[in-house]
Amino acid sequence: MPIGTPFHQRTFPLCESLNYREWSGYYTVSAYETHHEHEYNAIRNAAALIDISPLFKYRVTGQDATRLVDRIITRDVSKVAVGQVVYTPWCDEQGKVIDDGTVSRLEENVYRWTAADPSLRWFTQNGAGLDVQIEDISESVAALALQGPTSGRLLKAVVEATDIGSLKYFRVTRGRIGGVPVEISRTGYTGDLGYEIWVDTDQALRVWDVLIERGRPFDIKPAGMLALDVARIEAGLLLIEVDFISSKKALVAEQKYSPFEMGLDRLVNLDKDRFIGRQALIKEARQGAARRIVGIEIDWTEVERRFETVGLPPSVSPIASRVAVPVYSHGNQIGKATSTTWSPLLKKMIALATLKRDFVKPGTQIEIEITVEAVRHRVSARVTQTPFYSPKHKTATPV
Repeated sequence: MPIGTPFHQRTFPLCESLNYREWSGYYTVSAYETHHEHEYNAIRNAAALIDISPLFKYRVTGQDATRLVDRIITRDVSKVAVGQVVYTPWCDEQGKVIDDGTVSRLEENVYRWTAADPSLRWFTQNGAGLDVQIEDISESVAALALQGPTSGRLLKAVVEATDIGSLKYFRVTRGRIGGVPVEISRTGYTGDLGYEIWVDTDQALRVWDVLIERGRPFDIKPAGMLALDVARIEAGLLLIEVDFISSKKALVAEQKYSPFEMGLDRLVNLDKDRFIGRQALIKEARQGAARRIVGIEIDWTEVERRFETVGLPPSVSPIASRVAVPVYSHGNQIGKATSTTWSPLLKKMIALATLKRDFVKPGTQIEIEITVEAVRHRVSARVTQTPFYSPKHKTATPV
């Protein structure tokens, strides 16, 4: 049975909809109100506070901590400075992705590692024989995502840290909020300006209270998973068990993805001497990936026409769909769309889709299946680059 996160005492009274879901054994708010519109608008126009405590978190220390991290992830840790955060996948011996997450280099041989799935066993197995300690801090460390255009100014107003105003994209610093020690990384899952705040569980509520109270002039609003789902699709960010399956959980080969198939080529450093899956990925790099996750834009005019034909106004759910639907070219299925949403900001229907490699070039015309009154139809779409939305303020120095 799920339990409440360290912020449950605050989120529960605010959750008017009682709309919850289970996330890694925790109750997580799907939407605070009956509709997530205001929460989405907070992400894109103000500041949204999102409870991300259910993430799995690990602290890796010891003389060989850097060797272990470098052995597992596809990134080159020698290029990661202290105070830097990297987003990275890690693979099995066949070069298929087990999971993706962030690795923060807090000290020379101290790392905080986040993951969507439990990874302690994999890390421990690969740390055998090394001078390394791997601590599961998932329950002892709570986490909040503060996302949106006003989030930087809000933090400057509340955080006791000299460098918070100049914190660069994918960097991490230490400070205090309401006297409570915290670590703050300029990271997030929305594609907007944003930060993630890491705090000891027993002091988490104090941090929440200060952010909510001091955040009112910045239009802060708690946001749930429904709003986050729309934002992350707009940002072109993948979701495990939706857009790809962990190779440890996949039932068939088709469900396994390499970093190249996920469009993460830039995150694979094949020049490294050694990491798990390197030989398989070298071979795939030479041959080219057989498929790829791309963005697609759906022709809304055709969607409208399909509804008008049966005498209905066009209708699309405001909730992002995680149901895979077929994608076609000239009558042949060439892939599947795995995450689909109407983008309130872009005024477009967009999706993340896995397509065969002959169809992944931006501008390629394809078709996607939609259902109107229990009848399946195909409407035009085109391949486009992701992210769909990437504002300049995401990486710029906050004003």
